[in-house]
Amino acid sequence: MAKVTPLDKVRNIGIIAHIDAGKTTCTERILFYTGKIHKIGETHDGEGTMDWMEQEKERGITITSAATTAFWKGHQINIIDTPGHVDFTIEVERSLRVLDGWVAVFDGSQWVEPQSETVWKQADKYDVPRICFVNKMDKMGGDFEMSIKTIKERLAGDKVVAIQYPIGAAETFEGIVDLIEMKAFHFEGNSGENITEIDIPADIKTRCEELREEMVEKVASGDDALMEKYFENGDLEIADLKKGLRKAICANELYAVVCGSALQNIGVQMVIDSAVEFLPSPMDVNEGKLAVMDIDTKEESKVFDISTDSSLAAIAFKIATDPFVWRLTFTRVYSGTLKSGSYIYNSTSGKKERVWRLLQMHANSREEIQEISAGNIGAVVGLKDTKTWDTLCDLNDKFLVESIEFPQPVISISVEPKTKADQEKMGMALSKLAEEDPSFKVRTDEETAQTIISGMGELHLDIIVDRMKREFSVECNVGKPQVSYRETIKNVAKDVEHKYSKQTGGRGQYGHVVITFEPYKEMDEEDIKNELKEKPMNKFVNKVVGWTIPKEYIPGVQKGLKEAYNRGFLAGYQMVDIRATLTFGSFHEVDSSELSFKLAAWKAFQEACRKGQACLLEPIMKVEVNTPEEYMGDVIGQLNSKRGRIEEMGDRGQAKIITAYVPLSEMFGYMTDLRSASQWRATYAMEFDHYEEVPTNVATKIREERGFSLPEDD
Repeated sequence: MAKVTPLDKVRNIGIIAHIDAGKTTCTERILFYTGKIHKIGETHDGEGTMDWMEQEKERGITITSAATTAFWKGHQINIIDTPGHVDFTIEVERSLRVLDGWVAVFDGSQWVEPQSETVWKQADKYDVPRICFVNKMDKMGGDFEMSIKTIKERLAGDKVVAIQYPIGAAETFEGIVDLIEMKAFHFEGNSGENITEIDIPADIKTRCEELREEMVEKVASGDDALMEKYFENGDLEIADLKKGLRKAICANELYAVVCGSALQNIGVQMVIDSAVEFLPSPMDVNEGKLAVMDIDTKEESKVFDISTDSSLAAIAFKIATDPFVWRLTFTRVYSGTLKSGSYIYNSTSGKKERVWRLLQMHANSREEIQEISAGNIGAVVGLKDTKTWDTLCDLNDKFLVESIEFPQPVISISVEPKTKADQEKMGMALSKLAEEDPSFKVRTDEETAQTIISGMGELHLDIIVDRMKREFSVECNVGKPQVSYRETIKNVAKDVEHKYSKQTGGRGQYGHVVITFEPYKEMDEEDIKNELKEKPMNKFVNKVVGWTIPKEYIPGVQKGLKEAYNRGFLAGYQMVDIRATLTFGSFHEVDSSELSFKLAAWKAFQEACRKGQACLLEPIMKVEVNTPEEYMGDVIGQLNSKRGRIEEMGDRGQAKIITAYVPLSEMFGYMTDLRSASQWRATYAMEFDHYEEVPTNVATKIREERGFSLPEDD
């Protein structure tokens, strides 16, 4: 960069929301008002700057997160526009981790929707400060007061504070009141670029004064000095109010709410003002410090100052395949400076890398730069062995930055190339796509030799297949969607013993193990807290002592269990949530080997599945249907027929909202069913919620389809 913006003037922000809340439309206006673009492109016309993929233009949705940089009133704003569809939640997850603040966009006529709750929880997970933009105030049903009420009820409790108020609603929406300065504004001109101050309308003035008083009280209550001023004067000066509000927002003690209509060009400039004024700079996050971990122990080793003078500390948070520059590694630099042409160390892979070129991205266009300084985001060309979430640092100062965990796929399909030429290209295409997207997995079925691709939903896999065709010229046949079931045991199988003994004329095989298998629900809460970390997993505990089993054979037991878990028992699906404790065993001085103990553990596992009542688990989706009241009965009937469990029914404006938990296997093609039942007027959103035991009759059908006999027949 020719000119480095001071760190306190840098803002790294993201735009998050439920699908169709207006994130990309809002971002388009931000780019226009900051002078980054000179013509507004509408998302519904396929002309949005940040939705540059062909699939995004055709579908009118955001699929991949896109980065850009703009400048506003002396501040540099690095922006990432994220998808709203739950199938692309990984794009939100990794963006949340590297950004310092977020603008959460809500549809003012729909209030808080399911994916809004999901991304809000993700932001809570990473403790990211937020401001809330109630968009679409011009839309029928737009209701600012109700939006604030539902944000309080579903997301943030009493931490919500309005700093703006709309003038009118729906077709009468015409402007905004700034509650901090108590001024009202109209937005005029072809693109709302001319802002005119007007008098606050008499019919809302009292309500505005009430909300301002509420805001002042909440800001003052978080700071002793401000509270003292408030008690003395009964109010706070504007400068003190803004300073206190910024402090509270950066500390996640308050969430400011603004309003407007991005499509009608009302209020977006004030959203930018709020982001710049109240969201944190890199210097405000963790008091301008970055804790890093020792490469070997994975424990905190030292703390850096967020500064261009510190050692290089950077994270590769996204890999993208670019047809013009091959491979792009999107990188957030926390401290130090990443320079073009330099050598760096990837402490995750343990390899030295060369930085060939550095780019500042604007959606899919790019500008070559010479360095990325602390607090900024850019793309690196030339990193061959760097993957998503690898740590990049100086060659002489090596450490790790804390990583994140990626969601596991819940749906799979088989793909096969149409021609031999396609076969040669398909492997490369899938490899590059899996490298870009950690929530997308590729494997080969050992029995059928089919290529199986797995992702977060039907749309996710549909986009993957479409990208293979368009970007890599691979034509393929696609199989029926398959659900990623899991298996586990319901009961404790105590002291399961197996003695594997085989004589073949020469040296034989001998392995003897006694293992207790137990489900997590049988474990102590402290065990769950320390070992699970909210992630499905299996645990091996070795409690044999002395000479019962020599330590060189223990890895054989672990390998046997690991392979058994991967192969499953009932229907060939992965086993999860099992703790195996090796309590006893014996060995033979001549015949024992790692292989014999591996086979003994495998057989013990099979017996444990019988004793512990192995069962199938299926992914359960949280489904929220928005429907006119006259179709409510038909919608509920459909959900019941899909093994759905109705959780809640309520109102949202003039619509009825039905929340239900439904097995993923029953949701294929649901959009078509819902449209036909409601004359295309009902909509739905769903997200993965948890795994649950499959009913016996359904489990039997799944086993038969996969060619697995019942356990008692084995």
